[in-house]
Amino acid sequence: MRVRHHVGRMAPVEVRDLSKRFGSVLAVNNLSFDIEAGRVTGFLGSNGAGKSTTLRALLGLVRPSAGSATFGGRRYEELERPSTKVGAVLEDASFHPGRTARNHLRVLATTGDHPFERVDAVLADVGLTDAADRRVGGYSMGMRQRLGIASALLGDPEVLILDEPTNGLDPPGIVWMRELLRAQASRGRAVLVSSHLLAEVAQSVDDVVVISRGEMRGRGTLESVLGDDEGLVTAVRAQDNERLTRALQAAGHTVKRSGDGLLVPGASPEQVGIVAGDAGVYLVALTPQARSLEQAFLALTADGQPA
Repeated sequence: MRVRHHVGRMAPVEVRDLSKRFGSVLAVNNLSFDIEAGRVTGFLGSNGAGKSTTLRALLGLVRPSAGSATFGGRRYEELERPSTKVGAVLEDASFHPGRTARNHLRVLATTGDHPFERVDAVLADVGLTDAADRRVGGYSMGMRQRLGIASALLGDPEVLILDEPTNGLDPPGIVWMRELLRAQASRGRAVLVSSHLLAEVAQSVDDVVVISRGEMRGRGTLESVLGDDEGLVTAVRAQDNERLTRALQAAGHTVKRSGDGLLVPGASPEQVGIVAGDAGVYLVALTPQARSLEQAFLALTADGQPA
């Protein structure tokens, strides 16, 4: 797995035992993962899963209740010239409606001590050159999204963090976003994309971190966590699902809960049946399934024990 801990080397983004509580609500619970340079990582979960809280902890906008979220071992507020290290677009990004896109970026260039040449460069990168001197108040949602990304790219950062980046984009804009993510990773940047839209993210990411109810449900390469579309999966229901789960896991299989049964990705019915027979577990149902990425994601984030 690529999203993992490393010994002797710090990853560009490191989340360690991160928890955040708001009163009686535990929004994030003991998350740990790394984001690697040169790869696009999808941070996946349904709305309310804890993704935005995790990103805000990374960017120093909320203080963790426990654990840490750092860039190369340093908190965001400890970074020198942070916009050259981290570029971020959160879902609630806002702009002065009376200011042009060019002037908005010039203000950021001044405060971040970036050369004005970067303004024209990032406007071109996001396809806003022709609209650069229009007031942002007249921009569509998709154009505002592009301007947010231009702002994040202004400092030529080492890490790029995008929260729901396809919001407001039309189909050509979504294709452009995929290409931009891959281009940024090819330049050696660590790219973290937070989204609840699996179908879009799956087309451009290398790795995934999946959370639900603030807890880790899976991390690693896309294929190792969610499998391929139409991948081999066996659905099984036993008189004692807990006992079968333990036996399957002891045999090296991954087991996911699904309703009153279990899903075993990457295993044939014959393999599951042999494990059940060896363990003396009586099976009620045993069927092969073809599972889509969406089904795999839903099974992984369903209520129950984290993976």
